Amino acid sequence: MAKKEGCRMGMGSFSKLYYYKPSSKDSTSALHVEADLCIYGGTPAGIAAAVQASRMGLKAVIAEFSQHIGGMTASGLGRTDVGEAAAIGGISSEFYRALGQYYDSKEPDGRAWAFEPHVAERIYVEWLEQAGIPVYYEQHLESVEMHSGRIRKLTMENGNTFSAPMFIDASYEGDLLAQAGVSYHVGRESNSVYQEILNGIHFGHPKHNFMAWVDPYVKEGKIDSGLLPGVTDAAPGVQGQGDSSVQAYNFRICLSRNKDNQLPYPEPPNYNRDEFALLARYIRNGVWDALRLNKEMPSFKSDLNNWGGVSTDYIGRNYDWPEADYARREQLFQEHVHYNMGMLYFLANDESVPASVRAEVREWGLPADEFRATGGWPHQLYIREARRMIAEVVMTEQHCRHYRVEEDSIGLAAYTMDSHNCRRLVLDGRCINEGNVEISPNGPYPISYRAIIPKGEQCTNLLVPVCLSSTHIAYGSIRMEPVFMILGQSAATAAALALEHQCALQDLDYRLLRSRLLQDGQILDAVKS
Repeated sequence: MAKKEGCRMGMGSFSKLYYYKPSSKDSTSALHVEADLCIYGGTPAGIAAAVQASRMGLKAVIAEFSQHIGGMTASGLGRTDVGEAAAIGGISSEFYRALGQYYDSKEPDGRAWAFEPHVAERIYVEWLEQAGIPVYYEQHLESVEMHSGRIRKLTMENGNTFSAPMFIDASYEGDLLAQAGVSYHVGRESNSVYQEILNGIHFGHPKHNFMAWVDPYVKEGKIDSGLLPGVTDAAPGVQGQGDSSVQAYNFRICLSRNKDNQLPYPEPPNYNRDEFALLARYIRNGVWDALRLNKEMPSFKSDLNNWGGVSTDYIGRNYDWPEADYARREQLFQEHVHYNMGMLYFLANDESVPASVRAEVREWGLPADEFRATGGWPHQLYIREARRMIAEVVMTEQHCRHYRVEEDSIGLAAYTMDSHNCRRLVLDGRCINEGNVEISPNGPYPISYRAIIPKGEQCTNLLVPVCLSSTHIAYGSIRMEPVFMILGQSAATAAALALEHQCALQDLDYRLLRSRLLQDGQILDAVKS
């Protein structure tokens, strides 16, 4: 047996590390909350929406699924995926300027793009408290009451109900839009659906793939010995073909190299070193890059993300998540915890790992001053993509490349068309990852207002700034936290104006919306070179 040099996370910490625990329903204690705007999801998009709504005189409330607000921004994603900083305006820019003030940023615009999770959460909490916006935690959506194409009431698993004339689904999964009967898609569209070239099955991109030949079988060269964990012998399909696979999830793990603020990697329950046989074989074959994307942040911390052929992405193990019930998502959440936590423990302690690698990994540890309730482990799984609404306008690769430009801009996106791998396959007797794409757009491009509102015949009082209407490949560019805040602010602005003018969201005069967005610092037009 390999020598174990780490220590276990306390069992109390493990008990608090969860996605979902069932809520008991008690009609005597159930709350009925009424507001002008009900926001489902305390993500950065939801927070920006709530702040904007308050500034426009609305009573806004947030119903948050988990025990925390801030989504990924407050859960380890501390190195912001910006695209182009000049494209980020409004409340989103205010947030990064608040971070800049905290860290005494030396950037010309005073913004900071690298930050610690607890600092981000503190700013969000202070914003909501200053605006008097209540947050109801652990609200698990159970049902949606509709009347004449409008949402009237949300009922939660614990019996709480939320009523409002306007709603925003700011969740990463799009649970509200689905229960409201709004059309959506999961997986990768075929290139032929929207005349794209980067969607669907995608081979050939060298980044985040195997840089050495790795045999996929338990006994090398023996097909009948079975496949190593994490590898599938599914049919490869053809380039550009659509399928139901979803780009991989992981945890954006905050690490510390300050020995005075460092916890050793814990051994997760039911740890099985054999789960990392593929990684061990890859290292043995000459490639050590699993922790290469370990970007430094303030206070000697880092934001660990996926890199290379085998890393933190749990490829192929998330397909059920977008449409799964909460209990199934909890199973998947724990599987991702065990994989990511187990990988770090394996690399730091297993004697099959070269001593130099173990030493390098042990230079880092979990931060003692972050995520205290869960022993330094982040609480939010990185849901890179789940449901995507199908609205009147679907954002596509054509928009990213400026081949098609919508005239009802509510904000700009600018990041690379970025899809993480979706599958790990056997091809010609070796392992290969499939699905990674990283292609830069032609500069910032506008996102259509009609991409965040459902078709009029489906729902007239719901806005969707996170699971917006987009193809898989375009969503890879849009799905960045600064953009979600931009879209959240724009969604709340549209809600307020629609209430003021007593009209459906689909009937709102875009000129009114545009004028108010510009007034509030949103950047709507890409600078033409």
